[in-house]
Amino acid sequence: MSPVFTSKDIGAAIRAERKRQKLTQTELADLCNVSLSFVSNLENGKTTTELEKTLRVLNTLGLDVMIAKRGE
Repeated sequence: MSPVFTSKDIGAAIRAERKRQKLTQTELADLCNVSLSFVSNLENGKTTTELEKTLRVLNTLGLDVMIAKRGE
């Protein structure tokens, strides 16, 4: 598990998992009911992406978000 510090970290994780699952950005967007431009912006680490949609994409890809105190 890698820590996430920036929106680019989240985007990189999403892109890697999407590619691992052999999905195109269009296919992922359709599965998540979001636009293709949203997926593209998310993968590129655009800082103004919407959290709810981001969580929907992560959930669709089977990725969990965990919040933990550093050092624990």
